[in-house]
Amino acid sequence: MPVKNIKIHKPKGVETYQPSDQIYVRKVSGFFQKLRQRMNLVYFAFFACLPWLQYNGHQAVLFDLELQRFTLWGLTLWPQDLTLLAWLFILGAFLLFFVTAFLGRVWCGYMCPQTVWTFIFIWFEEKIEGSANQRKKLDSQPMSFNKFWRKSLKHTAWVLFSLFTAMTFVGYFAPMREVVIDVFTLNTSLTLAGIIIFFTFATYGNAGWMRETMCLHMCPYARFQSAMFDKDTLTVSYDAKRGENRGPRGRKQDPKALGLGDCIDCNLCVQVCPTGIDIRNGLQYECINCGACVDACNGVMDNMKYERGLIRYATEHELQGKKVHFVRGKLIGYASVLLIMSSLLVLEIVNRSPVSLDIIRDRNELSKENFNGDIENVYTLKVLNKSQTNNTYKLSVKGIENTKWHGEQIIKVAGAGVYTLPISISVDPYELKSYMNDITFVIEQIDPESDVKLEHESRFFNKR
Repeated sequence: MPVKNIKIHKPKGVETYQPSDQIYVRKVSGFFQKLRQRMNLVYFAFFACLPWLQYNGHQAVLFDLELQRFTLWGLTLWPQDLTLLAWLFILGAFLLFFVTAFLGRVWCGYMCPQTVWTFIFIWFEEKIEGSANQRKKLDSQPMSFNKFWRKSLKHTAWVLFSLFTAMTFVGYFAPMREVVIDVFTLNTSLTLAGIIIFFTFATYGNAGWMRETMCLHMCPYARFQSAMFDKDTLTVSYDAKRGENRGPRGRKQDPKALGLGDCIDCNLCVQVCPTGIDIRNGLQYECINCGACVDACNGVMDNMKYERGLIRYATEHELQGKKVHFVRGKLIGYASVLLIMSSLLVLEIVNRSPVSLDIIRDRNELSKENFNGDIENVYTLKVLNKSQTNNTYKLSVKGIENTKWHGEQIIKVAGAGVYTLPISISVDPYELKSYMNDITFVIEQIDPESDVKLEHESRFFNKR
């Protein structure tokens, strides 16, 4: 991909970046880049392997949209349990707010899928087309056999990796093994094939071509992150007091004698930035806190025998020489909300019933008189086993004396399965006190023996 080239202009001594230029991200090594690469590797391995994991004979993580069933290891969530997912999303949002208030936009630099996949695509570029300068030179050349095969190989690698990403992503929403078999045997449905093709080209476009455009212009997080920042938030910062005035010099020259700061104006911090900004211009919303400029600058400081940290993770108060407050009201507030949300989520999971009972009345007639002269109401019971094991349940009804149950009362329901049971209840009319009477259906788990018990209220109608 033609990535953006950097042109440095200096009107009145100020560095500016032209967003229309192409960026050729220069490779850099250092502590933060090693940390990012290892975190990216763990993240990608987690993403790629998770759909293949099995638990109790089924896929451990599966968001089955067709069956409207979400499986998370031993926990099966149904549409009735979507409040749990809502709690998880709220918890994730406040965790992101907490991390942003403390460490700035580190999510973008170290864990965001857009960043992870972009760096993977850049790795393919480096292996096939060479360094940033070699890629820039190759793009400026007319088409030749060397350029053709390198570009073809790069885009082929991008497409294949995008296809792998799409298949893995789809494996979270459909059985992974079936998806792989269907794809390689060309036996997929049109819907599945369309989804895989869409996500393949979405990945190819986002990580291969759009890259920093997603971060700068399409990601909403970049726009509202500043609302969570304060003067004690750790962000990648340039120490202007120490660095200015900037300018080139020899390694043996004394910068103070030349009237210069520690910045030698090498522009490496700009060349390694994946979004093409100059961190020396101050805090910018485009900065994703990846630390590439920190590693590049530290390398230059080492070569010049200067102290490291001209560009570093620092707070505004630290750069101003003021006291830094890492423990402060905003963080305490976010932490308190996180604790409350986590407690509520755990409480709801603990109190969640492993069985659900839906009662559907006969829509044709509310009640009828049978051949014994009893009043009879017809119901359809839907028993939902939310656990991952096969369970046996006993059904009964209470609320009216001397009721007669017509239909099965002991049923076996497969793990994460639904059992539909049509039944009817009949009562001697002398036992009915009014036209509409309250009754309660009771379901108890008897095998394996458990204290699971659920009651569900309904109505029994008398014949007028």
